[in-house]
Amino acid sequence: MKRSRSNPARTPSENALQVRFWGVRGSIPTPGRSTLRHGGNTSCVEVRWRKTLIALDAGTGIRMLGSRLGEEFRGRAIDLTLLLTHTHWDHIQGFPFFRPAYKAKNRITVLGGHGTKRGIRDLLNDQMESPFFPVGLRDLPSSISIRPLPPSPFFIGEIRVEAIRVNHPGFCVGYRLFTPERSIAYFPDNELAKRLTPQTPVRLTDERLREFIRGVDLLIMDTQYDRSSYADHAGWGHGCLDDVVRLATAAEARRLCLFHHDPEHDDAKIDLMLKHARDLTRRLGSGMRVSAAKEGAVLAFS
Repeated sequence: MKRSRSNPARTPSENALQVRFWGVRGSIPTPGRSTLRHGGNTSCVEVRWRKTLIALDAGTGIRMLGSRLGEEFRGRAIDLTLLLTHTHWDHIQGFPFFRPAYKAKNRITVLGGHGTKRGIRDLLNDQMESPFFPVGLRDLPSSISIRPLPPSPFFIGEIRVEAIRVNHPGFCVGYRLFTPERSIAYFPDNELAKRLTPQTPVRLTDERLREFIRGVDLLIMDTQYDRSSYADHAGWGHGCLDDVVRLATAAEARRLCLFHHDPEHDDAKIDLMLKHARDLTRRLGSGMRVSAAKEGAVLAFS
């Protein structure tokens, strides 16, 4: 039996660890013909196992997740936990458009760190304040609990969660989520320590990151730049494709998913980066599967 499959048209079994991509782009949404295949919405990934429902980040992709949940639950209460990696706009800007937040019977728990001395509630509230948005966070009728991340590990339903701080401006974390048999890791914004400039603090060494993700079934990771474009963006807090492939193979990840696509990269460019990543994986002697994140794609791990 295959360890995973990608098929948006099929519904995986409830016992499978399911991952669906709703937003895969970094920095800013990129609508248009040239990004249709991979998608232009910013970061949002849905994770399900049994009755536990988690959203990773609330970029513009969370709007479509909310619409889909409304169709699925048809008035039944939705209990969802939103795990934020950080509060840069491309990871929170979809939350004001998340339809389940506008239904009184729904329960939404938001967990995350903060990018300033202010709390995460204040930061989420700011983007919904007048004159930026017509509905304030305090006016949403759903039951919304916003809390700082608890110490790792912690549980969301039956899923065990570990968080680790990463190399990205401000407060930013990556996550690893565990079921008894499978695990996924989500690192949408991270720059490897070996590439950091001397002026940039190292919050996560490459060795510690490698051990944190070792043996993971699915690694969703920031590969915003290729080798040619990375030189102009060193220290920005984003990954270089070659570095990430080498890290993932060294950590014996079973599958790598390229994520946080650069807004300047169209579908053809992402295809070229994917081909390069697969070629490099083979040259390294690894059997790791490599794919590029696409909106709507589903991965299931039984």
